[in-house]
Amino acid sequence: MKLLMFYTKEWWYKTASKTLGDVPDVDTEEKAENAVVIFFHCEAEDEGNYESVVQKFVKNAKWIAGKFGTKNIVLHSFNHLSSSKSSPEFAGQLLGDVRQRLERTGYAVMTTPFGYFNEFKMHVAGDSLAKVFKEF
Repeated sequence: MKLLMFYTKEWWYKTASKTLGDVPDVDTEEKAENAVVIFFHCEAEDEGNYESVVQKFVKNAKWIAGKFGTKNIVLHSFNHLSSSKSSPEFAGQLLGDVRQRLERTGYAVMTTPFGYFNEFKMHVAGDSLAKVFKEF
């Protein structure tokens, strides 16, 4: 699992093009303020460690959100952080479970549509912890 995490003053995205044929058609545009944006990449080896990967993902998301005193989190599937890739089904299920666990503990979670390329822009804070890479 690879996580590229940013603390953003502002995040905006718009769906651009579908990358998976079996996902619903979506044409959407959303924005968030004072949010942690997490670009995540599920690797093939993660499939054998599902519960551990979900727990570490949630723990890291809460950790960085706590550093900036925010409850706003954006999750964005980003399959460009490693040459190893899990199945789309695994990544989609993981995304749903991470979202659900964060929401159950009081976080407002936005997810970009899974299986899409998106246009996006973000205003990342200048603090050193506003840009963090984790792998596990």
